[in-house]
Amino acid sequence: MDKRLLTIQDVSCVGQCSLTVALPVISACGIETGILPSSVLSNHTAGFSGWTFHDLTDDMPKILDRWLTEKVTFDAFYTGYVSKAQIPHILDIMEKTARPGALRIVDPVMADNGKLYAGFDDDFPQEMKKLCKGADVIMPNLTEAAFLLGRPYVAEGYDKAFIEKMARDLAALGAKNVIVTGVSFESDKLGVAVYSAKDDKVEYYFNEKQAVSSHGTGDLYASVVAGALLRGKTLLEAASLGADVVVEAIKITNGDKDHWYGVKFEKALPYLIKRLGD
Repeated sequence: MDKRLLTIQDVSCVGQCSLTVALPVISACGIETGILPSSVLSNHTAGFSGWTFHDLTDDMPKILDRWLTEKVTFDAFYTGYVSKAQIPHILDIMEKTARPGALRIVDPVMADNGKLYAGFDDDFPQEMKKLCKGADVIMPNLTEAAFLLGRPYVAEGYDKAFIEKMARDLAALGAKNVIVTGVSFESDKLGVAVYSAKDDKVEYYFNEKQAVSSHGTGDLYASVVAGALLRGKTLLEAASLGADVVVEAIKITNGDKDHWYGVKFEKALPYLIKRLGD
């Protein structure tokens, strides 16, 4: 039986983020991809003058009931931007539709640059911990890691001991593996710290730091990691490939001043597919 993944996150109809990234990227990895939209927005919230928003929380239990009737099951779950009220529904879906050994991959989307995203209250990190507990992989950025641990955000000047304690403490929340994104020890390098609780080992992967910061690259990164893991890549291989694909997409997009709202990840899909075959 072919592997099937369910990704649960919002649909921003325009803007190259969330489900509009996850579905094509994971599909390009050769993985059947089911989707469960957490909400629908006309466009994402960074840089546009406004947006529409429609919450889909009430649909989640109805969809689950239908899936149970149809005996729909999944080999993996990958969550992105969701609301506090949706987390109990998501946990219920994961429990009731999981195939044996199903992976739980959590991108705890809630914050960046030291601040929670608009719409999330101070209690949200406590709820997100419930998704992280029991997850096979969690992928917080430095801000999200700080909120999950209830610690001050440290943007720079940290060392490997700081990152490695953070990774171990995140795993202590109940996750089997942790990928901390946005790690940098040198001004011209940016990368990830990859921690396996089983091996109690932290490994790093770095790229040249790009001159621009683009919306949606976190969603692209997490989607590549999820797809690569389902393709049988190791955690470090998947984490490294995700970083490389993001850099490739940024380079492809760089210089197009009219394309300010995201990265042209579609043009990086051939690169992703080729790398998966290496």
